[in-house]
Formats: sequence, C-alpha cells, structure tokens
Amino acid sequence: MGRLTTHVLDTANGTPGEGIEITLFRQTSDGFIPIVRTLTNQDGRTDSPLLEDANIEPGKYQLQFNTAQYFINRGTSLDDIPFLDDVVIRFGISDRHAHYHVPLLVSPYSFSTYRGS
Repeated sequence: MGRLTTHVLDTANGTPGEGIEITLFRQTSDGFIPIVRTLTNQDGRTDSPLLEDANIEPGKYQLQFNTAQYFINRGTSLDDIPFLDDVVIRFGISDRHAHYHVPLLVSPYSFSTYRGS
C-alpha cells in the first residue's frame, strides 16, 4: 500500500506549520498538472495522504508550499517581494508500493527537506 505524505515544521517559531496551502503536481507531457490541493492541520500535517494506493503512479512530482502567506498570517514582517514566496520541491516516485514522506522545514529565509519515513 503505497502513499505520499508530508508535514511542515516552522523552524523560525519552533512550531508545526499550521494552515499552509499545499499543491501537489504530477509531471505529464504537458508539464506539471495540479492533482491535489490541501491545507496543513494544527500538527503541520495533511489530514490524509496526498496520494495512496491506486492513485500513486511512478513518475515525477512537485510539491508547492505557500509559505510566504503562512508567515504573513502569523504576523511576520516580510519584504514586499518575499525572499521565499512558494517553496517548490520536485521529486520522483519509482515504487508505487512504497511510503514517500516529504517533510519541509521552513523559515522566511531558508528551507530544508529530505525523504522521511
């Protein structure tokens, strides 16, 4: 039973990234097509996997996290043109039966990710 999950940690404030809009895209011959849009919950996670079981296909994907709006909503003062507006992570899925977890650790000026478990 494969699945794709994510979560966001706000490293600037030491809290889960609650209320961050996430869009998942799948690469096709026409480019990256949006397939899922959701918000993170109070734990910085989505309420359900972004993809699971029959919906997972091997291929290239992209996660877009609307982080600037999140920090603005928290009252963080950002430049008129934020240094990080949307954080985009492109990754591949090769095994449709595996669990792919793509966490985001983010501040207004930096981010990090890795393949989690």
